[in-house]
Amino acid sequence: MTTDVKHDVVIIGAGLVGLALAVALSRAGLSVAIVDRGCVAAADSPHDAGWDARVYAISPGSAEFLHECGVWQRLAAERMAPIEAMEVFGDDDGRVRFDAYELGERALAWIVENRELNAALVAALRADAGIEVLAPAHPTSIAWHAAHAEVGFEEGETIRARLVVGADGIRSWARSEAGIDVEPRSYAQSGVVANFSTERPHRGRAFQWFIGDQGVIAWLPLPGKRMSMVWSAPDALARELVALSAGELAQRVAQAGKSTLGALEVITPAAAYPLAFLKLDSVIATRFALIGDAAHGVHPLAGQGVNLGFGDTSALSKLLAARGPVTDVGAPLLLRQYALRRSAPVLAMQVVTDGLVRLFDSPLPWVRSMRNRGMRAVDAIGPLKRLLSAPALR
Repeated sequence: MTTDVKHDVVIIGAGLVGLALAVALSRAGLSVAIVDRGCVAAADSPHDAGWDARVYAISPGSAEFLHECGVWQRLAAERMAPIEAMEVFGDDDGRVRFDAYELGERALAWIVENRELNAALVAALRADAGIEVLAPAHPTSIAWHAAHAEVGFEEGETIRARLVVGADGIRSWARSEAGIDVEPRSYAQSGVVANFSTERPHRGRAFQWFIGDQGVIAWLPLPGKRMSMVWSAPDALARELVALSAGELAQRVAQAGKSTLGALEVITPAAAYPLAFLKLDSVIATRFALIGDAAHGVHPLAGQGVNLGFGDTSALSKLLAARGPVTDVGAPLLLRQYALRRSAPVLAMQVVTDGLVRLFDSPLPWVRSMRNRGMRAVDAIGPLKRLLSAPALR
Protein backbone atom coordinates (compact mmCIF):
# COMPACT_ATOMS: atom_id res chain seq x y z
CA MET A 1 0.00 0.00 0.00
CA THR A 2 1.28 3.48 -0.84
CA THR A 3 0.36 7.08 -0.22
CA ASP A 4 0.09 7.85 -3.95
CA VAL A 5 -3.24 7.98 -5.77
CA LYS A 6 -2.48 4.58 -7.16
CA HIS A 7 -6.00 3.43 -8.05
CA ASP A 8 -9.06 4.75 -9.75
CA VAL A 9 -11.36 2.76 -7.45
CA VAL A 10 -11.03 1.03 -4.09
CA ILE A 11 -13.83 -1.43 -3.28
CA ILE A 12 -14.56 -2.21 0.36
CA GLY A 13 -16.03 -5.72 0.59
CA ALA A 14 -15.25 -8.85 -1.40
CA GLY A 15 -18.65 -10.51 -1.47
CA LEU A 16 -20.22 -11.54 -4.76
CA VAL A 17 -21.15 -8.00 -5.79
CA GLY A 18 -17.83 -6.45 -4.79
CA LEU A 19 -15.88 -9.14 -6.65
CA ALA A 20 -18.03 -8.63 -9.76
CA LEU A 21 -17.41 -4.87 -9.69
CA ALA A 22 -13.65 -5.35 -9.39
CA VAL A 23 -13.60 -7.65 -12.42
CA ALA A 24 -15.91 -5.41 -14.48
CA LEU A 25 -13.97 -2.21 -13.74
CA SER A 26 -10.61 -3.82 -14.47
CA ARG A 27 -11.90 -5.15 -17.78
CA ALA A 28 -12.97 -1.57 -18.56
CA GLY A 29 -9.36 -0.44 -18.11
CA LEU A 30 -9.58 1.06 -14.61
CA SER A 31 -7.06 0.53 -11.83
CA VAL A 32 -8.79 -1.31 -8.99
CA ALA A 33 -8.07 -2.47 -5.46
CA ILE A 34 -10.44 -4.61 -3.42
CA VAL A 35 -10.30 -4.72 0.38
CA ASP A 36 -11.80 -7.29 2.73
CA ARG A 37 -11.34 -8.22 6.37
CA GLY A 38 -11.36 -11.90 5.47
CA CYS A 39 -9.46 -13.92 2.91
CA VAL A 40 -10.45 -13.74 -0.75
CA ALA A 41 -10.23 -17.39 -1.70
CA ALA A 42 -12.26 -20.26 -3.08
CA ALA A 43 -11.93 -23.98 -2.46
CA ASP A 44 -9.93 -25.75 -5.15
CA SER A 45 -12.62 -28.42 -5.42
CA PRO A 46 -15.88 -26.86 -4.17
CA HIS A 47 -17.92 -29.84 -5.39
CA ASP A 48 -16.28 -32.09 -2.80
CA ALA A 49 -18.26 -30.38 -0.04
CA GLY A 50 -21.64 -31.42 -1.47
CA TRP A 51 -24.38 -28.91 -2.18
CA ASP A 52 -24.33 -25.39 -0.78
CA ALA A 53 -27.54 -24.54 1.10
CA ARG A 54 -27.23 -20.89 0.07
CA VAL A 55 -28.33 -20.48 -3.54
CA TYR A 56 -29.26 -17.58 -5.79
CA ALA A 57 -31.80 -17.21 -8.58
CA ILE A 58 -29.67 -15.41 -11.17
CA SER A 59 -31.82 -13.44 -13.61
CA PRO A 60 -31.19 -13.40 -17.38
CA GLY A 61 -29.94 -9.82 -17.07
CA SER A 62 -27.47 -10.71 -14.32
CA ALA A 63 -26.34 -13.79 -16.26
CA GLU A 64 -25.62 -11.61 -19.30
CA PHE A 65 -23.60 -9.17 -17.19
CA LEU A 66 -21.60 -12.01 -15.59
CA HIS A 67 -20.96 -13.44 -19.06
CA GLU A 68 -19.61 -10.06 -20.19
CA CYS A 69 -17.25 -10.17 -17.19
CA GLY A 70 -15.99 -13.65 -18.15
CA VAL A 71 -17.49 -15.18 -15.01
CA TRP A 72 -20.57 -17.06 -16.24
CA GLN A 73 -18.42 -19.19 -18.53
CA ARG A 74 -16.50 -20.47 -15.50
CA LEU A 75 -19.58 -21.98 -13.86
CA ALA A 76 -20.08 -25.74 -14.17
CA ALA A 77 -23.26 -26.40 -16.12
CA GLU A 78 -23.96 -29.56 -14.13
CA ARG A 79 -24.20 -27.47 -10.94
CA MET A 80 -26.87 -25.10 -12.30
CA ALA A 81 -30.59 -25.57 -12.87
CA PRO A 82 -32.83 -23.32 -14.98
CA ILE A 83 -36.19 -22.20 -13.63
CA GLU A 84 -38.44 -22.79 -16.60
CA ALA A 85 -41.68 -22.11 -14.75
CA MET A 86 -42.71 -20.79 -11.36
CA GLU A 87 -45.96 -21.39 -9.55
CA VAL A 88 -46.92 -19.01 -6.75
CA PHE A 89 -49.76 -19.88 -4.36
CA GLY A 90 -51.62 -17.56 -2.04
CA ASP A 91 -52.94 -18.48 1.38
CA ASP A 92 -56.35 -19.44 -0.04
CA ASP A 93 -57.16 -20.13 -3.69
CA GLY A 94 -54.89 -17.50 -5.24
CA ARG A 95 -52.41 -18.77 -7.81
CA VAL A 96 -50.08 -17.30 -10.45
CA ARG A 97 -47.94 -19.26 -12.89
CA PHE A 98 -45.01 -17.69 -14.73
CA ASP A 99 -43.63 -19.57 -17.73
CA ALA A 100 -40.32 -18.78 -19.42
CA TYR A 101 -41.57 -19.87 -22.83
CA GLU A 102 -44.58 -17.55 -22.63
CA LEU A 103 -42.26 -14.67 -21.69
CA GLY A 104 -39.86 -15.40 -24.55
CA GLU A 105 -36.99 -16.45 -22.26
CA ARG A 106 -34.84 -19.57 -22.07
CA ALA A 107 -35.31 -19.48 -18.30
CA LEU A 108 -36.86 -17.20 -15.70
CA ALA A 109 -33.61 -17.55 -13.74
CA TRP A 110 -30.77 -19.98 -13.10
CA ILE A 111 -30.25 -21.46 -9.66
CA VAL A 112 -26.56 -21.18 -8.76
CA GLU A 113 -24.91 -22.10 -5.47
CA ASN A 114 -23.23 -19.32 -3.53
CA ARG A 115 -20.01 -21.33 -3.35
CA GLU A 116 -19.96 -21.95 -7.11
CA LEU A 117 -20.54 -18.31 -7.98
CA ASN A 118 -17.95 -17.15 -5.48
CA ALA A 119 -15.40 -19.60 -6.90
CA ALA A 120 -16.01 -18.35 -10.45
CA LEU A 121 -15.69 -14.72 -9.40
CA VAL A 122 -12.50 -15.35 -7.40
CA ALA A 123 -11.01 -17.22 -10.37
CA ALA A 124 -11.79 -14.28 -12.66
CA LEU A 125 -10.32 -11.88 -10.10
CA ARG A 126 -7.11 -13.90 -9.68
CA ALA A 127 -6.72 -14.17 -13.46
CA ASP A 128 -6.62 -10.37 -13.74
CA ALA A 129 -3.17 -9.17 -12.75
CA GLY A 130 -4.41 -5.57 -12.76
CA ILE A 131 -6.52 -5.98 -9.61
CA GLU A 132 -4.80 -5.44 -6.27
CA VAL A 133 -6.27 -7.66 -3.55
CA LEU A 134 -5.84 -6.42 0.02
CA ALA A 135 -7.17 -9.25 2.14
CA PRO A 136 -7.19 -9.94 4.92
CA ALA A 137 -6.84 -6.26 5.76
CA HIS A 138 -8.44 -4.13 8.44
CA PRO A 139 -9.59 -0.68 7.29
CA THR A 140 -10.19 1.75 10.14
CA SER A 141 -11.01 5.05 8.46
CA ILE A 142 -11.92 6.76 5.20
CA ALA A 143 -11.02 10.42 4.63
CA TRP A 144 -12.25 12.48 1.71
CA HIS A 145 -10.20 15.17 -0.02
CA ALA A 146 -10.73 17.40 -3.04
CA ALA A 147 -8.99 15.10 -5.51
CA HIS A 148 -9.03 11.70 -3.81
CA ALA A 149 -10.25 9.55 -0.93
CA GLU A 150 -7.90 7.86 1.50
CA VAL A 151 -8.50 4.55 3.29
CA GLY A 152 -6.53 4.04 6.49
CA PHE A 153 -5.67 0.62 7.88
CA GLU A 154 -5.06 -0.81 11.32
CA GLU A 155 -1.49 -1.53 10.30
CA GLY A 156 -0.87 2.22 9.90
CA GLU A 157 -0.71 2.25 6.10
CA THR A 158 -3.03 4.07 3.70
CA ILE A 159 -4.25 3.72 0.13
CA ARG A 160 -5.65 6.48 -2.05
CA ALA A 161 -8.14 6.37 -4.91
CA ARG A 162 -10.42 8.67 -6.88
CA LEU A 163 -13.48 6.71 -5.74
CA VAL A 164 -14.36 4.43 -2.83
CA VAL A 165 -17.19 1.93 -3.29
CA GLY A 166 -18.90 0.32 -0.30
CA ALA A 167 -19.85 -3.29 -1.01
CA ASP A 168 -19.63 -4.59 2.54
CA GLY A 169 -23.18 -5.70 3.26
CA ILE A 170 -26.33 -4.45 4.89
CA ARG A 171 -24.53 -3.26 8.03
CA SER A 172 -21.86 -1.56 5.98
CA TRP A 173 -18.85 -0.09 7.78
CA ALA A 174 -18.01 1.97 4.69
CA ARG A 175 -21.52 3.44 4.63
CA SER A 176 -21.15 4.53 8.23
CA GLU A 177 -17.75 6.10 7.49
CA ALA A 178 -19.41 8.14 4.74
CA GLY A 179 -21.91 9.50 7.27
CA ILE A 180 -24.86 7.57 5.84
CA ASP A 181 -26.11 6.24 9.17
CA VAL A 182 -29.32 4.32 8.51
CA GLU A 183 -30.23 1.29 10.58
CA PRO A 184 -31.80 -1.62 8.66
CA ARG A 185 -35.37 -2.42 9.70
CA SER A 186 -35.74 -6.01 10.86
CA TYR A 187 -38.58 -8.06 9.40
CA ALA A 188 -38.53 -10.18 12.59
CA GLN A 189 -38.03 -13.06 10.16
CA SER A 190 -35.15 -15.32 9.23
CA GLY A 191 -34.42 -17.02 5.95
CA VAL A 192 -34.11 -20.73 6.66
CA VAL A 193 -32.24 -22.57 3.90
CA ALA A 194 -31.70 -26.28 3.28
CA ASN A 195 -31.43 -28.68 0.33
CA PHE A 196 -33.44 -31.85 -0.25
CA SER A 197 -33.64 -34.80 -2.57
CA THR A 198 -37.15 -35.26 -3.91
CA GLU A 199 -39.27 -38.30 -4.66
CA ARG A 200 -40.66 -36.76 -7.84
CA PRO A 201 -38.84 -34.65 -10.49
CA HIS A 202 -39.37 -30.89 -10.40
CA ARG A 203 -39.16 -30.57 -14.22
CA GLY A 204 -37.54 -27.16 -13.95
CA ARG A 205 -40.34 -25.72 -11.84
CA ALA A 206 -39.98 -23.48 -8.81
CA PHE A 207 -42.75 -23.17 -6.24
CA GLN A 208 -43.67 -20.54 -3.68
CA TRP A 209 -46.36 -20.57 -1.02
CA PHE A 210 -47.59 -17.72 1.15
CA ILE A 211 -48.60 -19.45 4.35
CA GLY A 212 -50.07 -16.74 6.55
CA ASP A 213 -48.41 -16.33 9.93
CA GLN A 214 -45.76 -18.91 8.96
CA GLY A 215 -44.21 -16.66 6.31
CA VAL A 216 -43.26 -17.60 2.75
CA ILE A 217 -41.64 -20.81 1.56
CA ALA A 218 -39.94 -21.26 -1.82
CA TRP A 219 -38.69 -24.43 -3.48
CA LEU A 220 -36.04 -23.87 -6.14
CA PRO A 221 -34.87 -26.54 -8.59
CA LEU A 222 -31.40 -28.03 -8.33
CA PRO A 223 -29.90 -30.46 -10.88
CA GLY A 224 -31.49 -33.89 -10.81
CA LYS A 225 -34.19 -34.80 -8.32
CA ARG A 226 -33.09 -32.17 -5.83
CA MET A 227 -34.40 -28.83 -4.66
CA SER A 228 -33.30 -25.95 -2.47
CA MET A 229 -35.66 -24.43 0.10
CA VAL A 230 -35.80 -20.85 1.33
CA TRP A 231 -38.35 -20.40 4.12
CA SER A 232 -38.80 -16.78 5.17
CA ALA A 233 -40.15 -17.59 8.61
CA PRO A 234 -40.93 -15.61 11.76
CA ASP A 235 -37.90 -15.78 14.04
CA ALA A 236 -39.48 -18.17 16.54
CA LEU A 237 -40.49 -20.58 13.78
CA ALA A 238 -37.06 -20.27 12.19
CA ARG A 239 -35.40 -21.34 15.43
CA GLU A 240 -37.80 -24.26 15.64
CA LEU A 241 -37.07 -25.36 12.07
CA VAL A 242 -33.29 -25.23 12.50
CA ALA A 243 -33.57 -27.33 15.67
CA LEU A 244 -35.56 -30.14 13.99
CA SER A 245 -33.96 -33.47 13.15
CA ALA A 246 -33.36 -34.17 9.46
CA GLY A 247 -36.40 -36.44 9.27
CA GLU A 248 -38.65 -33.95 11.06
CA LEU A 249 -37.48 -31.08 8.87
CA ALA A 250 -38.09 -33.04 5.67
CA GLN A 251 -41.60 -33.93 6.80
CA ARG A 252 -42.37 -30.36 7.86
CA VAL A 253 -41.13 -28.88 4.57
CA ALA A 254 -42.99 -31.47 2.49
CA GLN A 255 -46.19 -30.68 4.38
CA ALA A 256 -45.76 -26.92 3.89
CA GLY A 257 -45.37 -27.53 0.16
CA LYS A 258 -48.44 -29.79 -0.13
CA SER A 259 -46.14 -32.77 -0.88
CA THR A 260 -45.87 -31.40 -4.42
CA LEU A 261 -42.63 -33.30 -5.05
CA GLY A 262 -43.48 -36.28 -2.90
CA ALA A 263 -41.34 -37.37 0.03
CA LEU A 264 -38.24 -35.31 0.80
CA GLU A 265 -34.86 -36.19 2.28
CA VAL A 266 -32.45 -33.62 3.72
CA ILE A 267 -29.09 -33.45 1.91
CA THR A 268 -27.87 -30.16 3.42
CA PRO A 269 -28.64 -29.21 7.05
CA ALA A 270 -30.77 -26.16 7.71
CA ALA A 271 -29.22 -22.77 8.45
CA ALA A 272 -30.83 -19.39 9.09
CA TYR A 273 -29.95 -15.74 8.49
CA PRO A 274 -31.85 -12.60 9.60
CA LEU A 275 -33.96 -10.63 7.12
CA ALA A 276 -34.01 -6.85 7.04
CA PHE A 277 -35.22 -3.94 4.91
CA LEU A 278 -32.92 -1.05 4.05
CA LYS A 279 -33.85 2.11 2.16
CA LEU A 280 -31.43 5.02 1.86
CA ASP A 281 -32.08 8.62 0.87
CA SER A 282 -28.84 8.54 -1.09
CA VAL A 283 -26.39 5.85 -2.21
CA ILE A 284 -23.63 8.35 -2.98
CA ALA A 285 -21.50 10.89 -1.13
CA THR A 286 -18.27 12.75 -1.91
CA ARG A 287 -16.09 10.30 -3.89
CA PHE A 288 -18.19 7.46 -2.57
CA ALA A 289 -20.87 5.07 -3.87
CA LEU A 290 -22.73 2.10 -2.45
CA ILE A 291 -23.67 -1.13 -4.22
CA GLY A 292 -25.45 -4.35 -3.29
CA ASP A 293 -26.78 -4.93 0.21
CA ALA A 294 -24.83 -1.92 1.45
CA ALA A 295 -27.11 0.21 -0.75
CA HIS A 296 -30.46 -1.52 -0.26
CA GLY A 297 -32.11 -4.41 1.54
CA VAL A 298 -35.11 -6.29 0.16
CA HIS A 299 -37.14 -9.27 1.33
CA PRO A 300 -36.03 -12.49 -0.42
CA LEU A 301 -39.55 -13.55 -1.46
CA ALA A 302 -38.80 -12.44 -5.03
CA GLY A 303 -35.21 -13.71 -4.95
CA GLN A 304 -33.94 -10.40 -6.30
CA GLY A 305 -31.41 -9.20 -3.72
CA VAL A 306 -28.27 -10.34 -5.50
CA ASN A 307 -29.71 -9.36 -8.89
CA LEU A 308 -30.22 -5.79 -7.67
CA GLY A 309 -26.59 -5.86 -6.56
CA PHE A 310 -25.38 -7.06 -9.95
CA GLY A 311 -27.59 -4.37 -11.50
CA ASP A 312 -25.75 -1.76 -9.41
CA THR A 313 -22.42 -3.22 -10.50
CA SER A 314 -23.36 -3.28 -14.16
CA ALA A 315 -24.67 0.29 -14.09
CA LEU A 316 -21.65 1.72 -12.25
CA SER A 317 -19.01 -0.14 -14.26
CA LYS A 318 -20.58 0.76 -17.62
CA LEU A 319 -21.05 4.38 -16.58
CA LEU A 320 -17.41 4.73 -15.53
CA ALA A 321 -16.19 2.90 -18.65
CA ALA A 322 -18.14 5.29 -20.92
CA ARG A 323 -17.38 8.49 -19.00
CA GLY A 324 -15.90 10.22 -22.08
CA PRO A 325 -14.00 13.43 -21.33
CA VAL A 326 -14.64 13.15 -17.57
CA THR A 327 -11.32 11.65 -16.49
CA ASP A 328 -12.05 11.65 -12.76
CA VAL A 329 -14.09 8.53 -11.89
CA GLY A 330 -15.09 10.12 -8.58
CA ALA A 331 -16.61 13.20 -10.22
CA PRO A 332 -19.98 14.23 -8.71
CA LEU A 333 -21.57 14.24 -12.18
CA LEU A 334 -20.85 10.54 -12.66
CA LEU A 335 -21.98 9.58 -9.17
CA ARG A 336 -25.26 11.47 -9.58
CA GLN A 337 -25.88 9.64 -12.86
CA TYR A 338 -25.26 6.31 -11.14
CA ALA A 339 -27.69 7.13 -8.32
CA LEU A 340 -30.32 8.25 -10.83
CA ARG A 341 -29.99 5.11 -12.97
CA ARG A 342 -30.45 2.81 -9.99
CA SER A 343 -33.15 4.68 -8.06
CA ALA A 344 -36.17 3.53 -10.11
CA PRO A 345 -35.42 -0.22 -10.38
CA VAL A 346 -34.41 -0.47 -6.72
CA LEU A 347 -37.42 1.48 -5.49
CA ALA A 348 -39.78 -0.58 -7.65
CA MET A 349 -38.44 -3.86 -6.25
CA GLN A 350 -38.57 -2.57 -2.67
CA VAL A 351 -42.15 -1.39 -3.07
CA VAL A 352 -43.27 -4.72 -4.53
CA THR A 353 -41.47 -7.01 -2.07
CA ASP A 354 -42.15 -4.97 1.06
CA GLY A 355 -45.75 -4.43 -0.04
CA LEU A 356 -46.32 -8.16 -0.57
CA VAL A 357 -44.88 -8.97 2.85
CA ARG A 358 -47.24 -6.47 4.47
CA LEU A 359 -50.21 -7.58 2.36
CA PHE A 360 -49.83 -11.26 3.24
CA ASP A 361 -49.08 -10.44 6.86
CA SER A 362 -52.57 -9.05 7.44
CA PRO A 363 -55.01 -11.47 9.13
CA LEU A 364 -58.10 -9.48 8.09
CA PRO A 365 -60.54 -11.67 6.09
CA TRP A 366 -61.31 -8.99 3.49
CA VAL A 367 -57.57 -8.45 2.88
CA ARG A 368 -57.07 -12.19 2.48
CA SER A 369 -59.89 -12.34 -0.05
CA MET A 370 -58.53 -9.33 -1.95
CA ARG A 371 -54.97 -10.62 -2.23
CA ASN A 372 -56.01 -14.06 -3.48
CA ARG A 373 -58.50 -12.55 -5.92
CA GLY A 374 -55.70 -10.31 -7.17
CA MET A 375 -53.43 -13.28 -7.79
CA ARG A 376 -56.11 -15.00 -9.86
CA ALA A 377 -56.61 -11.80 -11.87
CA VAL A 378 -52.89 -11.50 -12.60
CA ASP A 379 -52.77 -15.11 -13.73
CA ALA A 380 -55.64 -14.52 -16.14
CA ILE A 381 -54.23 -11.36 -17.76
CA GLY A 382 -51.18 -12.17 -19.87
CA PRO A 383 -49.93 -8.59 -20.50
CA LEU A 384 -50.16 -7.78 -16.79
CA LYS A 385 -48.23 -10.93 -15.92
CA ARG A 386 -45.50 -9.99 -18.40
CA LEU A 387 -45.37 -6.45 -16.97
CA LEU A 388 -44.96 -7.73 -13.41
CA SER A 389 -42.30 -10.27 -14.36
CA ALA A 390 -40.17 -7.86 -16.42
CA PRO A 391 -38.15 -6.36 -13.49
CA ALA A 392 -37.20 -9.83 -12.26
CA LEU A 393 -35.73 -10.75 -15.67
CA ARG A 394 -33.31 -7.82 -15.84
